[in-house]
Amino acid sequence: MSPPGSSSAACVGTGTTHRAGSRSSASCPSTAGSGSAPRFSSPRSQSTGAAFAAGLVRVPRAWGTGGETMARAAAIPLRYPEALVVAEDGVEAQAAVMAAGLPQRPVVIGGCCCAHLGAIRGLAARHGRLAVVWLDAHGDLNTPETSPSGNAWGMPLRLALDEGSVAPADVALVGARDLDPPEQAYVAEHGIDDDLERALAGTDAVYVALDVDVLEPGTVSCFMPVPGGLGSSEVESVLIDVAVRSRVAGLGLTGLAEDAEPAALEWFAAAAGL
Repeated sequence: MSPPGSSSAACVGTGTTHRAGSRSSASCPSTAGSGSAPRFSSPRSQSTGAAFAAGLVRVPRAWGTGGETMARAAAIPLRYPEALVVAEDGVEAQAAVMAAGLPQRPVVIGGCCCAHLGAIRGLAARHGRLAVVWLDAHGDLNTPETSPSGNAWGMPLRLALDEGSVAPADVALVGARDLDPPEQAYVAEHGIDDDLERALAGTDAVYVALDVDVLEPGTVSCFMPVPGGLGSSEVESVLIDVAVRSRVAGLGLTGLAEDAEPAALEWFAAAAGL
């Protein structure tokens, strides 16, 4: 299977160059053949006999203005066992339910990036020192006081940092190119960049937050496209490199439009080893 899209845009980080290292040449999970979706590895679903590495968490909520298509994207069919649907009325309630009910290795789909907060919180409690690789055109580092829009989906990474679920030293922000001035000041102050080696060093596991607007517009249908994004092969390379360097405890797929191709999402999940 070829990776989704054909963009070859250069990697754009937070003013630095993505430093994935030579191990990014590791093999991608196997595929069933040209044009087919990736195969998944154990454990097995008792109901179907198919092999899966993770359980699916659907989040049909988007916390901001006009995000209905992201909420509906939670219904995109993916070939993982259904583990949890979280449709709480509020970001904090959503995060609490997710943190308490996560499957062993979650694949989170749909909704806005606020869905990552509950995943990070739950996995940090489970694994100890958790790294976060945040692939996103945006920083999601605003606060209610700094946000120009007031949309909560521009704040979840900052919330995870402020509550101590993850430390700034353990965060890599990859592909960001549309940061508000307060976000730019925050990453400069705390030394956050796109260096995977720095972010993963000394951690016990990693959660990968993949907002598909990190990609060049048109690669995967998304809610908030931003020009100058990464190509699909570049994102695949980052995911493989993360999986080689650390234990991927979970993956979130957010920022989606409801017509996003399931095969493209499964391709990225397979690259992360899920």
